[in-house]
Amino acid sequence: MLKLIQNEWMKLWNKKITWIMVILLVFIVFAGLGITKWMNSTGNQDIDESWQENTQAELASINLMMEEPGLSETQIDNYEEQIAIAEHRLENDIAPLEYASMQQQVLDTHMMMSLVTLLTVIVAASIVAAEFSQGTIKMLLTRPVKRWKILTSKYITVLLFAVLLTVILLISTALAGLIFLGIGEGTLLTWTGTEVAEASFWLEALKLAALKFSSIWMISTFAFMLGTVFRSSSLAIGLSIFLMFTGVQAVFFLQNYEIVKYYLFTHTDLTQFYTGNFLVPDITISMSLLVLAIYFLVFMAISYWTFGKRDVTA
Repeated sequence: MLKLIQNEWMKLWNKKITWIMVILLVFIVFAGLGITKWMNSTGNQDIDESWQENTQAELASINLMMEEPGLSETQIDNYEEQIAIAEHRLENDIAPLEYASMQQQVLDTHMMMSLVTLLTVIVAASIVAAEFSQGTIKMLLTRPVKRWKILTSKYITVLLFAVLLTVILLISTALAGLIFLGIGEGTLLTWTGTEVAEASFWLEALKLAALKFSSIWMISTFAFMLGTVFRSSSLAIGLSIFLMFTGVQAVFFLQNYEIVKYYLFTHTDLTQFYTGNFLVPDITISMSLLVLAIYFLVFMAISYWTFGKRDVTA
């Protein structure tokens, strides 16, 4: 299996498009933070609210949201944690991280991981379909290796590529933030479950990236299934990207219906349980993990069944 994975990894990096995607990812990160630096330097300098005023306004906003009817226990717990952190800042005069700082940009890296999803989807949808469209699959399937091993090696290669892009995104953000914004002041606070404590921005960034990776994992698995079912890589890529951009939007149209609780894109982003920005209020992380596991098994079952039954001469 290891040799199969190594073979797929080498084939992936022998393609110019792979290197182009990596360079494009790094360029977008540096360009984005460069523009942020330029906007901060040319913006209106007269507006200079203190962090205490911002925190008090945030605290008032959270208290208003706490009064809304129909809040789930998960939402209430999250709001109470935010209130505890905000009050702790004000009582102990602990300033938050500056937005225009390397630390805060690293912490917000998970918000840019849709780029990783997009690039991974392209690889996932084409890694099998391209072999059939180019005819190279005949040489691969005629080897004395079981088909499920071949497909598994391709899937693992996709996941490894996604992990690598995530690491590159984090490192690029840190470097660009350091170059354009520098190391800022302030302290990151988090709720430990019993008290408010200082936290490492790197550790928090990794936690958020790991939770956000669930979205990359599921959408890439879906794209991988389409690439296995269809012979056209362009069709698989196009359909996957379309659903990637419209899937979450559909949640808002279905939020008044019970079916939204079982809809894939309601659960793909697990960071909602960490940040409190829920798409649907009455869901739990255990429910999301169960739904994702079921979708994953269905997607993979279709992929393996299709790949195992497909004619080599097709």
